[in-house]
Amino acid sequence: MWKVVIHNDDYTPVEFVVALIHKIFDKSIEDATKLTYAVHNNGKAIVGIYTKEIAMTKISLVRENADNFGHPLLATAEEV
Repeated sequence: MWKVVIHNDDYTPVEFVVALIHKIFDKSIEDATKLTYAVHNNGKAIVGIYTKEIAMTKISLVRENADNFGHPLLATAEEV
């Protein structure tokens, strides 16, 4: 299994990160908001644990969405 980690940056708007976590990781708005503030306050947060294939797909979706809006948001995967 692989954990997907979102990393903090000083440029991506909070609202964008909340919407992205809600959409891609299927979290409620409340949970997505909590995770976003965990990213902001701690520098990073685990947003889900998946098989390698699913984790890599979700990371690609994060990067694609961030790039489309010109945000440098970074997501990575770490083996559990």
